[in-house]
Amino acid sequence: MSELDRATPRTIAAWLHFVAFLIVAIVVVGGVTRLTESGLSITEWKPLTGAIPPLTDAQWQAEFANYRRIPQYEAINHGMTLAGFQAIFFWEYLHRFLGRIIGLAYLIPLVWFAARRQIPRGYFWRLFALFALICLQGTFGWLMVRSGLTHRTEVAPVWLAIHLLTALFTLAGMVWTALDLRALARDPAARPARLTGLGFLGAAILTVQLLYGALMAGLRAGLVAKDWPLMNGQLFPGATQSGESLGTMLFDDPAIVHFIHRWWAWVVVAMLVILARKVKPFDRRASIAIHIAFGTQIVLGVATVMSGVNVTLAGLHQLVGALLVIAVAWGVHAIGRARTAPVS
Repeated sequence: MSELDRATPRTIAAWLHFVAFLIVAIVVVGGVTRLTESGLSITEWKPLTGAIPPLTDAQWQAEFANYRRIPQYEAINHGMTLAGFQAIFFWEYLHRFLGRIIGLAYLIPLVWFAARRQIPRGYFWRLFALFALICLQGTFGWLMVRSGLTHRTEVAPVWLAIHLLTALFTLAGMVWTALDLRALARDPAARPARLTGLGFLGAAILTVQLLYGALMAGLRAGLVAKDWPLMNGQLFPGATQSGESLGTMLFDDPAIVHFIHRWWAWVVVAMLVILARKVKPFDRRASIAIHIAFGTQIVLGVATVMSGVNVTLAGLHQLVGALLVIAVAWGVHAIGRARTAPVS
C-alpha cells in the first residue's frame, strides 16, 4: 500500500472522529434541552426552512402563538413572556441545528469519497448505514417531539429513550469504524474487528443502564429522591402509584426507574472492570479510559441526584455517559482486533 493509499483510510477515520465529536455535542445539548423543558418549544418539523430561526417580531410572535396552543404551555409555562419563550426556543433550535450540521458534515464527505472511489473495499455499505442511522435519528427526534404536542405536557419517555439510544449506537458505530480504518492505514492486511462474546455482554449491560438513564430524564425521576444511597430514607422506595402492572413499574414508574438506574450502575461497574482488565494487554489507554469514564460517571450521577438535578451536573453526567460509550467501544474494539490479528 502506497503512502497515498494509507492516507485515505486515515483521512476517513479523522472525518468520522470529527462527526463523533459533533454527536457527543448534540447528546449534551439534547440533555440540556430536556432539563430546561425546551424540547416542545418548536412545534413543527421543517428540515430545510427550519434552519432559519425567527428574524422579525412577527415571526417570533407566530412561533410563540404555536407554542401557546400545546398542553405544556397551559400546564407549566402559562403566562410566559416572549423573552422566556426565546430562552427555551434557543436550546431546541440549537439541538436541531446541530442535527442538520451533523447530517451535512457526514453526507458531503461521504459523497466526495464515494465519487472519487476512495472508500476502501468493504466499507461503503457500513458508511452508508451510519448515514441511514443519522437520518433515522432525526426522524425519531421528531416523533419524540410530536408525542408531547397533543395529550401530554412533555415528550413520551419511551421516544426519548429511543432517540438517545439511537444517537449513542450511531456514536459507537462511528468510533468502531474509525478504529477499523486506522488499523487498515497501518496495515493493509488488517481485517475489521469482531464483536466478541465478552464485548457483546458488556455493551448489552451498558445499554440497559443507558436506557434507564434516558427514562430517568423522560420521567424526571431524578427528583424522586435527593439522598444517597438510600431513597427518601429507604433502600427500596416502592412504586409511586399502587396497582401498576409490571411493565408500568419497570419502565414508567419514576421511583422504580430511579431505583433500577441507581443499582444497575453497580452491575455495569463490575462488568466494565472485567472488560477493562481484558482490554489492558491489548490497549492500555483504552483500559484506563474505561476506568476513568465509569468512575467519573458514578460520581456525577450521585452529585446530580443530591443536587436536585442541577442542570450543569446533569449535563456533565450526560457528557460523560457519551464518553463512556466511546471508551467502551474503543475497548471492545481492541479485544476484537486481537481476535482478528493473524497468528505469527
